[in-house]
Amino acid sequence: QVQLAESGGGLVQAGGSLRLSCAASGSIASIYNMGWSRQAPGKQRELVASITSGGSTNYANSVKGRFTVSLDNAKKTVYLQMNSLKLEDTAVYYCSAGPIPGLSTSWGQGTQVTVSS
Repeated sequence: QVQLAESGGGLVQAGGSLRLSCAASGSIASIYNMGWSRQAPGKQRELVASITSGGSTNYANSVKGRFTVSLDNAKKTVYLQMNSLKLEDTAVYYCSAGPIPGLSTSWGQGTQVTVSS
């Protein structure tokens, strides 16, 4: 079983930056991909970015060029560097991990990101 612990959320002004971190523990050898999703009030959860242990990345169109996902593969810690934040980036951000591409089987508790004008 994999446990995920997120950190780094908070309040930031539009145009600012935040860095989220997510550390995995437990059966980390089973992890192949990790990523971030977000859910804004009244909206469905959406994938923001993901990365495999081989370094392949995938981004939502809405964050391309602004967000960067990275992975410390030895520690199974995934990061999300968020730059040029917009009001519409406000959401609860969830870390995820899975054993095969496209499949997330473990989720963190979520961390709130609020972008103010």
